[in-house]
Amino acid sequence: MELAYYSDYAVRLVNTEEPARGTDALTSVEAVRELFGGNQSAARRATDADVTRFRSVRARLRSVFEAADGGDETLAVDLLNSLLLEFPVSPQISGHDFRDDDGRPLWHMHLADHPSNATAGYAATAAMGLAFHLTEYGVDRLGLCEAAPCRNAYLDTSTNRSRRYCSDRCATRANVAAYRARKRLEAERPENTGRAEVSAQTTAASGERRPEPRGR
Repeated sequence: MELAYYSDYAVRLVNTEEPARGTDALTSVEAVRELFGGNQSAARRATDADVTRFRSVRARLRSVFEAADGGDETLAVDLLNSLLLEFPVSPQISGHDFRDDDGRPLWHMHLADHPSNATAGYAATAAMGLAFHLTEYGVDRLGLCEAAPCRNAYLDTSTNRSRRYCSDRCATRANVAAYRARKRLEAERPENTGRAEVSAQTTAASGERRPEPRGR
């Protein structure tokens, strides 16, 4: 399993909450277990106590994305480093589930399951994956969706660093909103222009003269 894969752990956890909408999907141990995806052995270690612990880690991971999105690279790195120190990883060389044509293992780096509790294991994996993505691609590749009020986290993997939304759905919604705003402005311009012309004609018809500039 490539280390880049683990960065999705951070995004997955951060996006269980949408602060601007006041929604939070992380309300039960079942929701915690779902975050582990196919890693069922780690998911089974989750208990009710992990709900609160996961929320705490989520807030800290969101702070990393907020700092990166705001252009504060140093703060983003410092926040991520604090997570790495608190939740260290246990790397292993693994060859499970991957075989070459001769049936030999395809050795690769793997992050071993953390033995203490579900939160520590998930946090270590998420922080390491995010750190790998940050150092490999740059801090500006960590973003928050611009389609208000979404603000979901995302990892920009575009070739020209142009991603601004967490999903195609948000991108479409933002584009439609921008299009409607342009149409409203276009509709208002003729109306405002017409009012100005009527005002000018009324002034001329009444015989009013504009005051001449001083100094002549």
